[in-house]
Amino acid sequence: DKSMNALAVALVMLPTLGVGLSMGLATGKAVESVARQPEASGKINAILLLGLALAESVAIYCLVIALILVTKL
Repeated sequence: DKSMNALAVALVMLPTLGVGLSMGLATGKAVESVARQPEASGKINAILLLGLALAESVAIYCLVIALILVTKL
């Protein structure tokens, strides 16, 4: 039945909400850190980009799984 399929896809996409929130918080904290220690901006930026890439990969995996569920179910 299609309602269960839609529910499954919605549940798979639920972690993207957390990804968006965590990326926003991480960016805000990085801006605060650079404002406090401008000389460390290079290190902070590198760590921020690595963290954002890892968080974004979770969202991409969720999208891929949701697309698989939509096409297979």
